[in-house]
Amino acid sequence: FFFKQKTAYEIVDCDWSSDVCSSDLRHEAQQRFGFPMSFRQHGRRLVAARRRENGKDAGAAAGGLPAVKAGGCQVAARPYYPRATKPMRQFITIATNAFMELVRQPIFLLLMTLASLFIVFLAAVPYFAMGEDGKMVKDSSLATMLMVGLFVAVLSASASVAHEIRTGTALAVLAKPVGRAKFLLAKYCGLAAALVVLTYVNTLATLLASRMAFDAYGEADLFGTGIYFGAVALAYVLAGFTNYFLRRPFVSDAVLFLGIITTIAFVYLAYFVELKRPGATEPGMYRVDYRLLPACVLVLLALLLLAGLALACSTRYDTIPTLIICTGLFLLGLMSDYLFGRAAEAGSWWATICHTVLPNWQLFWLADAIEGTRSHAIPGVWGYVGKATGYVVGYLGASLAVALMLFEDRELS
Repeated sequence: FFFKQKTAYEIVDCDWSSDVCSSDLRHEAQQRFGFPMSFRQHGRRLVAARRRENGKDAGAAAGGLPAVKAGGCQVAARPYYPRATKPMRQFITIATNAFMELVRQPIFLLLMTLASLFIVFLAAVPYFAMGEDGKMVKDSSLATMLMVGLFVAVLSASASVAHEIRTGTALAVLAKPVGRAKFLLAKYCGLAAALVVLTYVNTLATLLASRMAFDAYGEADLFGTGIYFGAVALAYVLAGFTNYFLRRPFVSDAVLFLGIITTIAFVYLAYFVELKRPGATEPGMYRVDYRLLPACVLVLLALLLLAGLALACSTRYDTIPTLIICTGLFLLGLMSDYLFGRAAEAGSWWATICHTVLPNWQLFWLADAIEGTRSHAIPGVWGYVGKATGYVVGYLGASLAVALMLFEDRELS
């Protein structure tokens, strides 16, 4: 019989290679201790002996421990790590694996690709909006980022927590010396990193859409649209190449190439291609409107807040109930000023509680402030972003605390 293959979560001081069989370990135990013993006994003795050896060689183990022969197999002893660094290594490992699991989901790649292509496509459509075409493109792009991020946050939280609870993976991880709080926080960090990647690609598409938007006197920027669509197609081709010839996972490589190549396409179109059209109604009309950057950052903060709520729901419910609950919280948060704001100002205690508990999503919507030409800066915008960040940190702390309370007494099977 062979020992179980070590998973990414099994972080121990001593490790056995998966090609070491039990007969070899029994042979080494007899050589060390001089008498036969059961598998459990000699396993404990060998682990204790290895830990003593690691402790002796820790001071001079700059290059790791030498290889140890176990029967006929060559087993490489792992280098010694101080116990103080073990919790952080566990946290980083779980968070990294959670991030990689999410970006390898086909639905993540599909939604990110469709959202970025749709945002750029919005800038190639005539609106006949009486001079407000550019504003409509910006509002629609930010709304697309927010709605796609809503689905990605809920689906990713369910895949990261609810799916692992249902399949028993969470039980296998928590059977190791990993606390539930560490497990949950690491899962959230991996989820937040995936949302940052999604928002980054969509932000590039939004900035390009602000450059390519045109009014009734202009025409669509077919060259820029073709460059961006070609960049997305090239990312998929490269991911297929690495998958076929290098046997690498297609989805994660496609996400990586999509981020890199769309960045190159953005830099080329924004700084090396000058877009001139007759009948421009405002100076610098066909340039990137960088006032959208704080608006995109606020959208990211809203998605991080929503991801915390989705993670709390995923500790108890599956994907569909989590999606329904998060959609309800999103709609109630959008209407909280109308439903509870007036009553809260009038002194109603129940309205005050509801208005405080529900997240106010209007705080993260900056599109209405982006008016006028690109030379009209928004005063104090980054200070406002800083205050919104503080609001998100406080609300996230409360959401994750509730998630931990729900997860602590959850029976895993």
